[in-house]
Amino acid sequence: MKLDKLYGEWLTNVRADVLAGLVVALALIPEAIAFSIIAGVDPKIGLYASFSIAVLTAIFGGRPGMISAATAATAVLMVSLVKEHGLQYLLAATILAGILQAIAGALRLGSVMRFVSRSVLTGFVNALAILIFMAQLPELIGVPWITYVLVSVGLAIIYLFPRLTQAVPSPLICIVVVTALTLLLGLDVRTVGDMGELPSTFPSFLIPDVPFTFETLAIIFPYSVGVAAVGLLESLLTAQIVDELTDTPSNKNRECIGQGIANMATGFIGGMAGCAMIGQSVINVKSGGRGRLSCFLAGVFLLFFVVVLGKWVAMIPMAALVAIMIMVSVGTFSWSSFANLKEHPRSSSIVMVSTVAGVVLTHNLAIGVFIGVLLSALFFAWKVAQIFRVTSVLSEDGTHRTYKVEGQLFFASGEDFTNAFDFKEALERVTIDVSSAHIWDISSVTALDMVVLKLRREGATVDIVGLNEASETLVDKLAIHDKPGAFERLMGH
Repeated sequence: MKLDKLYGEWLTNVRADVLAGLVVALALIPEAIAFSIIAGVDPKIGLYASFSIAVLTAIFGGRPGMISAATAATAVLMVSLVKEHGLQYLLAATILAGILQAIAGALRLGSVMRFVSRSVLTGFVNALAILIFMAQLPELIGVPWITYVLVSVGLAIIYLFPRLTQAVPSPLICIVVVTALTLLLGLDVRTVGDMGELPSTFPSFLIPDVPFTFETLAIIFPYSVGVAAVGLLESLLTAQIVDELTDTPSNKNRECIGQGIANMATGFIGGMAGCAMIGQSVINVKSGGRGRLSCFLAGVFLLFFVVVLGKWVAMIPMAALVAIMIMVSVGTFSWSSFANLKEHPRSSSIVMVSTVAGVVLTHNLAIGVFIGVLLSALFFAWKVAQIFRVTSVLSEDGTHRTYKVEGQLFFASGEDFTNAFDFKEALERVTIDVSSAHIWDISSVTALDMVVLKLRREGATVDIVGLNEASETLVDKLAIHDKPGAFERLMGH
């Protein structure tokens, strides 16, 4: 059974995976160089990282067909560390980030993805599409006019070639044709070689040259936590998107462990931290890549291209790769979300737009997604609080009132609960029936305490009935209305 699973994940789509891996590898090269520049390190640091992370996540990760490599999301978090302490500390921080990610996977923290709402995911996708397009602008501003022609030719090939045949991915044809045109016509345009010098040697094992002290740990730990968190966040969100694109499931906890192993190993070969890349993953899927082989070969091809064929790869015009990334941006963006702004609940639209704004304005995925998740939680709490109600029935002799509580009693509904009681009514007995309610937190227990104590102060005998097991446990543990001096303690608190 295990062999069948391995065969299914690696060898059922060999031809398409090989071609998709080829396209992804060529698209990864300029991005890896650019991310190295962002972090303030030599281009080979990002290229080695992309090779290592792609190969290892293909083996150990939980999402076949998803591409992981060096990314801008993690690179920007390392800028100040490199400036203040140098490359060796970046490598140490990368290893520690990998350890933290592996621990997160072992603790099964990948399951927290179920708390990310559809609106946040849509906002995340749209924001990344915008960032991918914005990243191409430097290659489209202040360049020779022929660049625009080449980009247009590339886009035409990408979108029209599949009408002729889908045997070969159109992005690969785009790279070949645009490169051939540039060389044959002798066009003076920016190429991959202009992005930075490609390495001429294979990576080798090394141990970061840093002191093994608590002082070093204190320096790198905050950076490692940030990289681990952002890396897992982007990887798990990207895995969810690839799940939907391919209509297949993924193992989120295994992905956490896979990302951790990849980053740990990458630090030991002189590479920077990375994570899953939605842009490259979309390229892979649209080029036919489905299995682990596509991601594995993307890493292998990348290293082969830059070390062995670096002279030829350096000649690829950036216009060809810009055309591919524009295709990715257009294909990634959820265009239906515009129409859904009017049709979906206003709260969902606000969450989606806020997530997009947070990511685009800060260029930090974690901040944007945090804003979206926070707003989702607030809107959810508000909605749950709205379906809470308290009704009451007075006995025929006018001395006993029964209050029936329905819904969820928590911090957002505590005030409504308290306001539902008439503390000035002259009663001998009050029954609070919570058989149709659930008490969730200390705020709701405090509200219950306040109601009971105020009613008793007015001379009524108070009975609480219908507590379910979980609510009763919480009330027994936290409530003070049956303890001496309860009212004074409550008011003092």
